[in-house]
This record gives sequence, C-alpha cells and structure tokens, in this order.
Amino acid sequence: MVSKSQITVRYAETDQMGIAHHSVYPIWFEVARTDFIKKIGMTYTEMEKAGIMLPLAELQCKYIFPTHYEDELTVEVYIKALTPARIEFAYTVYRYGEDNPVATGSTLHAWTDTNKRIVNMKRYHNDIYELIEKAFE
Repeated sequence: MVSKSQITVRYAETDQMGIAHHSVYPIWFEVARTDFIKKIGMTYTEMEKAGIMLPLAELQCKYIFPTHYEDELTVEVYIKALTPARIEFAYTVYRYGEDNPVATGSTLHAWTDTNKRIVNMKRYHNDIYELIEKAFE
C-alpha cells in the first residue's frame, strides 16, 4: 500500500534563502507515516496504548531539488521492509502535480514495548502485526 499526504511548506520551515530547511523533511516523513498508520486502521496513540513503540533507529534523506515557501507537496510512503523485530518505511516527496521527486528517504524503526525492549511482534501483538503485514503485501 502506498499512502499519500499533502504538505504545504510553511514560512517557519524555510531558511534565509527561502528554501525549506533540510531538518523539516524528517518531520514531513513523520506526518506521512502517521497518516499511513491511520489509513490501515489504527493510530499511533492506539499502538502506544497497546504497549507498542516504534523508536527510530535510522534515517536517510536525499535532497534532489529545493522546495520553497507555500510549495504544495505530496509525500508518498510505503513499507519497504518488515520483520517481527523492525519496520522500514520509504518516502518520496513531490511538488503537487509533478512527477519528478524533490526528495527521497527512509526510516528504520524497531518494534519495542513501553520499556524500549525489542519485541517479536508476531508473538507480542500478532493482530497488529497482521494489520501492518497486509499493508506491506
């Protein structure tokens, strides 16, 4: 499953040159990832109440073209890899209506309990793992 989220570059996200600062792309990835989880049928809050956390282990971002204040963007996200111990998301950022990406990236997360211990999701919460797995197929 590929999820799409809309982002408008805000003034506070730009630098002195009027270009979106590199530090906001991971925030946009998080917006898209949160939307993705909602679209498959649950929220991050519900996952955390069930005792599941997704701490970030790795972040990668490639900046291809700059974005500017008030640019309308689409952030696409999908699950790139899934195991019972971790999940990796892939992201592509486009200007709305355009085909060429302005950035790409990925985030790798561990499945943990609320004490930040890595868990096997198939054993810990198989129902949630199966929900995620369906979105991966």
